[in-house]
Amino acid sequence: MLKKFLKSIAPAFESGGKFEKLYPLYEAADTFIYTTKDKTSGLTHVRDGMDSKRMMMTVIVALFPAILFGMYNTGLQVSTGVLSIGLSNVSDWHVTFVTFLGIMPNPESISANLFLGFVYFLPIYIVTNVVGGAWEVLFSVVRKHEINEGMLVTGFLFPMILPATIPLWQVALGISFGVVIAKEIFGGVGKNFLNPALAARAFLFFAYPGQISGDNVWIIDGVSQATTLSQVASSGLTDLNYTWFQSFIGVIPGSFGETSTLAILFGAFVLIMTGIGSWRIMFSILVAAVLTALLFNVIGSDTNPAFMLSPWWHLVIGGLAFGAVFMATDPVTASMTSKGKYFYGGLIGIMVILIRVVNPAFPEGMMLAILFANLFAPLIDYFVVESHIKRRRRIQS
Repeated sequence: MLKKFLKSIAPAFESGGKFEKLYPLYEAADTFIYTTKDKTSGLTHVRDGMDSKRMMMTVIVALFPAILFGMYNTGLQVSTGVLSIGLSNVSDWHVTFVTFLGIMPNPESISANLFLGFVYFLPIYIVTNVVGGAWEVLFSVVRKHEINEGMLVTGFLFPMILPATIPLWQVALGISFGVVIAKEIFGGVGKNFLNPALAARAFLFFAYPGQISGDNVWIIDGVSQATTLSQVASSGLTDLNYTWFQSFIGVIPGSFGETSTLAILFGAFVLIMTGIGSWRIMFSILVAAVLTALLFNVIGSDTNPAFMLSPWWHLVIGGLAFGAVFMATDPVTASMTSKGKYFYGGLIGIMVILIRVVNPAFPEGMMLAILFANLFAPLIDYFVVESHIKRRRRIQS
């Protein structure tokens, strides 16, 4: 019935139809629900059935463990804060809504924490996709091309790198910057050189640092918690309230998707096994980050406790793991050549530790490291290709 309905209204959206300008919107709905009617016939160079939609959906599948655990951890952190000040003193609407439904915040309840985290996550997700999707549709209509599937992944990635208590108007402003300034003005998906989700977060980071970083990213009616990296930058591991294992599991304050290295490792496995995420980039980030952190451990510092933070701690706190798996491996903004991916990942690994350790004003570092490497990715590929050309010329001569 649905297929017949879509077929019946197709002429109105096709060339010469009444709604010709809205064809990208019709095409997006049609191809999202059903496979495309345009098929290649004859001899082709297609090696498998992986297209852009399947690629995007695989990334979302890889994200799901981190999404679910992010919701649980958000509910856990909020429930712990509510418990410390008493439910009667809480006026946060998320908590009020959940209690109205008869679900009491309880750090010991997995289901209550998961639902409470879902209530925090859903509005951010909706605003991201409605506003970002509206910009995508607008540019598609103006340029008369199909709506690309890239927003499906960006719509998940952007909420995952935001704190739970960020104002929704900032979410709308940030995703607008990411989609319009970092992607669409350069021609859309495939032509942008910066990761849209990271560019959106970078804009918010510098425009509204109070809601994105520092000691106030987790606020429940006056109860604030600093992120682990903020505590390390100020006092090292001495006053840290979490063990390494808790950090690895992810029951620590942080953005939605960055806390659980365990859940992120599942995503890495899916992306590597399907060939969508580059293991070369992930591996080189890991090696470069570990070696750089060890170098700072050897150098040491009497005034900066971050110098003595071991590589194993760097890997489980902040957004290093999430960025290495889901952000740095973006096929559009990363290096394309096999050898270039090693240099690209190595640059990110060095930069993230350098920013974290040397500059206490930016205790995170992964976002800036990836954006910095995005700028150099075309240059890295250029030199790799040039080296191949010179080598072949030497062989031929």
